[in-house]
Amino acid sequence: MAKISVPATLRRAAWLTLPACGVALSAFSGVAHAQLGDLMKSAPSGGLGGISGLSMSSLSAGSAGNAAGVIEYCMKNNYLNADSATSAVKDKLLGSVPGGSKDAGYSDGSRGVLSTSNGRQLDLSNTAGIKAEVTKQVCDKILAQGKSML
Repeated sequence: MAKISVPATLRRAAWLTLPACGVALSAFSGVAHAQLGDLMKSAPSGGLGGISGLSMSSLSAGSAGNAAGVIEYCMKNNYLNADSATSAVKDKLLGSVPGGSKDAGYSDGSRGVLSTSNGRQLDLSNTAGIKAEVTKQVCDKILAQGKSML
């Protein structure tokens, strides 16, 4: 899936106009679409946004490699504690992936790109588009999912 970069001014404009007029931005897709949905998490549609079709309850990594990479990203950026228990989950997940750290899913995840099982991508590294508290929630969710994969 191609990533779409949305200029900050457009994101701000969308944030200011969407709640007032209820416009659905169907022209946006992929990462930008998901990030606009994250900005709307407090809107009546709830979750990670009715716009993107992602919700916190349905959010999950599409592979063990991607989960390990996202956990790595979250630890490096202080969204998760970099303690031995968290590192052990990441290491065990990565050990179960053919190719280990050369796995494409791990590589994406370690850059902050969560690839879901339905092919959507959520770029956690775009802090202008995702609130830190939402990123932390996503990191916690992927860590919990990673533990359940072991």
